[in-house]
Amino acid sequence: MTTPAEIQFKEVDLDVVADAAGKVVVFVADDARLDAGARRVNRLTKKALERFVASEAFEKMASADVSTMAYPAGMAADAVCVVKLPRRPSSQEARKAGAQLAKVQGNKDLLVLAGTINRADNIALGLALRAYNFDTHKTDEKKPAGAVTFMVSKPEEVAKSAAPMAAIAEGVFFTRDLTNEPANVLTTDDFAARLAAMQELGLEVEILEEDALAKLGMRTLLSVGQGSASPSKVVVMSWNGGKNGDAPFALVGKGVVFDTGGISLKPAAGMEDMTMDMGGAGVVAGVMRTLALRKAKANVVGLVGLVENMPSGTATRPGDVVKSMKGDTVEIINTDAEGRLVLADVLWYTQERFKPVGIINLATLTGAILVALGHENAGVFSNSDDLSDAFLKAAKAEGEGAWRLPMAPAYDELLKSRIADMKNIGGRNAGSITAAQFLQRFVKEDVPWCHLDIAGTASVKKETALAPAGATGWGVMALNRLIADKYEG
Repeated sequence: MTTPAEIQFKEVDLDVVADAAGKVVVFVADDARLDAGARRVNRLTKKALERFVASEAFEKMASADVSTMAYPAGMAADAVCVVKLPRRPSSQEARKAGAQLAKVQGNKDLLVLAGTINRADNIALGLALRAYNFDTHKTDEKKPAGAVTFMVSKPEEVAKSAAPMAAIAEGVFFTRDLTNEPANVLTTDDFAARLAAMQELGLEVEILEEDALAKLGMRTLLSVGQGSASPSKVVVMSWNGGKNGDAPFALVGKGVVFDTGGISLKPAAGMEDMTMDMGGAGVVAGVMRTLALRKAKANVVGLVGLVENMPSGTATRPGDVVKSMKGDTVEIINTDAEGRLVLADVLWYTQERFKPVGIINLATLTGAILVALGHENAGVFSNSDDLSDAFLKAAKAEGEGAWRLPMAPAYDELLKSRIADMKNIGGRNAGSITAAQFLQRFVKEDVPWCHLDIAGTASVKKETALAPAGATGWGVMALNRLIADKYEG
């Protein structure tokens, strides 16, 4: 991937503006009043900036928009970037402004005259997130990212507040990298190895191989991967930053590194996108990385089930019946409804081993959630108003779309099987809800639980406010905030 060079925060020194290379950034509020940095640029450019902010073009700019004055007279810079931003922007406005700067930066150095502007840390976060570019497999010579320097009145304070945001950005990047990787690179072995490498950050990482999973009785999970040459695994990541002995909060992710649909083969068109079917596991990994980097004061476990769903002579067939770790039997109607089979065993194992205070699982689970919510919101299903409300509050604060959908016993009727305890799919109607109802059967009644269906938000064809096309890293910021707000101190 390509991300910006390390962002630095320095004391304001307007004497360097005239000779600064690359691009110089100034901020102007709706009232068109110029701060000290903007006034210096205005003097150097013989009032060109003043004329611009008095123009109709500036008036028509929306909050957080950027306009570029190319090759300004009186300055060595290639351009002056004018950002229209309130003096007290919201965190979302500040991040959007930073993202817009990333889009105009190119490989040029960026000198950001932030002065006393509020939320410079959020501007830096938005810039970093949008500057991401997954170019690992491109053979063209890669141009290094330009340096980014923020000039602020209190650089030590801003740098301190930006530090945990840098941890968030790294967690998002890790999730995006995993989700963007092709399946011939991100095999189950490679995925597990990348997670094991996070032990150097202080995480405890344990990898459960197929023989251990068979001994535990994880037959629904193993049934998904039995047609593939890649071995199925469960990876357990533990961050013990809270009080010793306190039960952890748990995150569980679906990690299907490639999903052909199995014997219930998917159509060829678009199947290449199924490299992102491990998106739930990718988010769990990114959150755990963020927690470790910022030394979160909470106990959190992250578990991911890593499998590959392939058709072969050993693959699970429609009509097969498998027994879960819990002991319930499942009739496999459609082998393309495989993610819930992975999660069922990992959810049960998580509860049996860790006795968590709550669980959130994430999965690119159903196409039906795209029909319902498109790419704007992830689907939220829960047995707990408290946990669901806390997550939705965190998601709103971070600008990550999420919407709660209903659950009810009546939907269970669609999962009834003639020969087993349940079917793995309930038919076309309410497909996302019946998938959640299936998962709920593997959650104990006293355990607060949320299921996040991220099939529409994990990876997108068009750029978003903070990400280029491809993997978004959706959920890392919201879950990090949830843990900070609800489970730390």
